[in-house]
Amino acid sequence: MSLVIIRSRLFKECTEIIFGFSTKIGGGREAPYYFNLSHSVGDDETVVEENRKLLFEMLGLGMENVAIQRQIHGDTITYVAKGGFCGDTDAMITDKPNLGLAISTADCTSIFLYDKKNKVIAAVHSGWRGTQQKILLKTLQKLKDDFNSLSKDIIAYIGPSISQKNYEVGPEIAEQFDCKYLIPNGDKFLLNVAGNNYDMLLNYGLDKGNVQISHYCSYELNELLHSYRRNGLHSGRALGIIAMKSSS
Repeated sequence: MSLVIIRSRLFKECTEIIFGFSTKIGGGREAPYYFNLSHSVGDDETVVEENRKLLFEMLGLGMENVAIQRQIHGDTITYVAKGGFCGDTDAMITDKPNLGLAISTADCTSIFLYDKKNKVIAAVHSGWRGTQQKILLKTLQKLKDDFNSLSKDIIAYIGPSISQKNYEVGPEIAEQFDCKYLIPNGDKFLLNVAGNNYDMLLNYGLDKGNVQISHYCSYELNELLHSYRRNGLHSGRALGIIAMKSSS
């Protein structure tokens, strides 16, 4: 079975950008993990490697040309210059062509950035902890400090994630966020993580026309997307990958 990949409208308009966000559908894989790209969920390691190879090749990348991080729900940002494992971190930046940056998700928000002037990309994993620590803003600042990236030149895509109406948190988490992103739900709250990151981009100065947010809810779209909140330990993981083509 062919892979079903979610694309970004904005990145499609940038012919030098490679982008794809995997789904549960592909390779003829079945329950419980379906088309899973993670080694940390109990799936057969050989199958995971085969799945990664299928996805990477569909995007025109080799196994050796994609950087993978161990996401730790923090605010560590890493510059990467080659594929393979790049350590414990939640955001990656590169100015190297033909090098994919991969974010693993199963509900968390992912953000992919492209500075079209300076030819730099970044990929950010931002669950509630990363959002509370403002890892996205810190990544934008690092792009500015290290590559002179200006907000007017940055294009951003926020990938599929769990929607606010399906993301219930306790008061100990809710109290760490502005009430703008909270809806009371009994003695708990519904938290809008993707919306918080969207506002960070706009407040930083990105043009609204250069920001796209996916409205696919990972929790609701059971036939399409992995969701840890829905399936728990039996949930697989998606990968969102961004890369720049070589100019030659």
